[in-house]
Amino acid sequence: MIVLMGLCLLLSGCVHRIQVTPASHGPTAMTIPAGAQLDVPFLAIEGADHMPGIPMLDWPTPDLRRAIIHYFADRQTFRSIGTDPAELNMVVKAWLTLRAPDRYLYRVHLEADLSAPGQGAFKTYAAEGEALGSSVRWITASDQEPIDEATSQALQQLAAQLEQDRDFIMTHTKQ
Repeated sequence: MIVLMGLCLLLSGCVHRIQVTPASHGPTAMTIPAGAQLDVPFLAIEGADHMPGIPMLDWPTPDLRRAIIHYFADRQTFRSIGTDPAELNMVVKAWLTLRAPDRYLYRVHLEADLSAPGQGAFKTYAAEGEALGSSVRWITASDQEPIDEATSQALQQLAAQLEQDRDFIMTHTKQ
């Protein structure tokens, strides 16, 4: 079994490489008039993909960082967002969990700390999205599509929370 898994990983046929592109559905009416520097220190993956004989899942943290930047830039939640220093720091920690009761259930959980540069977080946000996948994971699309959907839901929740707190956030950028 170990030799088979090693051969599978060597040939890369059993690794599902994920790249998400969550859609923002257009700009918000509540843009936060400040730039945000994004950091994604980790993306933890837990669940069914780590069991023997199950295709491995590779969703690199830089892909999630790129997707978050693209999502918030497209939605215009902040005046600007990227990895360069800005008026706000946003640190997003992410977890992907897979469960397989019958069909695979993909859950993306995001926790975002917002702070002014050089200061501790003044607010923490939590958002979650989930999507059902197929009952088997034979091809990359069987993982990628539900992960993309769950990520989109989580980012939509996170953006709505941030935009709702626009005035609160702006009071902390002027300190």
